[in-house]
Amino acid sequence: MNTVSGNRLGTLVPLAILLACGTERGRAPTGPPAIVAANLQPADDDPPQFSGWSAPVNLGPMVNSDLADQSPETTKDGLSLYFARGVTNTNFDIWVSERASPDRPWELAQPLGSVINTDRTEFAPEISVDGHRMFFNSNRTGGFGGQDLYVSRRRDKLDNFSWGTPVNLGAAVNTSANEVAPLLFEDEVTGTALLYFASNRAGGPGGNDVYVSTLLPDETFGPPVLVTELSTPFDDTPNDMRRDGLEMFIASNRQGTIGQLDLWVSVRVGTSDPWSTPVNLGSVVNSTFREGGAAISWDGTTLYFHSNANRAGAMGPCFGELGPCFFDNYVTTRSKLTRSN
Repeated sequence: MNTVSGNRLGTLVPLAILLACGTERGRAPTGPPAIVAANLQPADDDPPQFSGWSAPVNLGPMVNSDLADQSPETTKDGLSLYFARGVTNTNFDIWVSERASPDRPWELAQPLGSVINTDRTEFAPEISVDGHRMFFNSNRTGGFGGQDLYVSRRRDKLDNFSWGTPVNLGAAVNTSANEVAPLLFEDEVTGTALLYFASNRAGGPGGNDVYVSTLLPDETFGPPVLVTELSTPFDDTPNDMRRDGLEMFIASNRQGTIGQLDLWVSVRVGTSDPWSTPVNLGSVVNSTFREGGAAISWDGTTLYFHSNANRAGAMGPCFGELGPCFFDNYVTTRSKLTRSN
């Protein structure tokens, strides 16, 4: 199913359709997935290891509403939380919630305004590490067809409402198909910047597949390359990456999925190495409904994501004891493990 509900979601689907999807087959691997994934890397490289994820907590009425709230993204300092809200069945806008410090609650979310938001869809915000660029996907007029990737820039990284006019990333990246869910990785080891995203263009194994494009010296992106180890005949959408580039979270309905769409994690030894086979995050995080839009904090211990399961604190409306509900944003945490000698 080529939908936008996987976040960073693909093509936009009316909310009624998102709510009507049924469960899919599959079983998740057993054991703490975060530890399993970390242990795929050799001990000599001393990668960080983490505990399993905690029970997800709804972000509450300052962030969530009785509409669909999805695709959360945090800034490096943890003081701004961007996300997409379904204003109508065919229109998502980008909103932001702020807080004074990482230990303070989120304040009431506000829309970014008409420079960013249109009467079409703006979805899957992705903020660069330096805070000066925001990537997102949109089906606004003037694109190449379907959903395209855009970038907006600002000078003041502390002003969440100073974003400039978005610019289409151009024909090297966008096609007449859907390009969605931008994920920017700035590699401190190699000095390169890579843009991961999902697309249902021809040439992949099927559904939404994972592609990567390199930022060129002229600030444009080069021709995308299929990331074969993360792409299947099902829907596979990159969500976010740990700051060292060795752990990536994706949303997928591949075989082994608990519900309609699950969060998975893949790791690699170094930033020039291939990705491992993704591991399902398990039933603590995933439900029999839809999870996606994962965003990992700078220290790797906090994961934001969206879900339409009827979890504790769901803002609703919900349909049935388990759901589906309108999407809400949630947070789950893990602890860094101390490596024993």
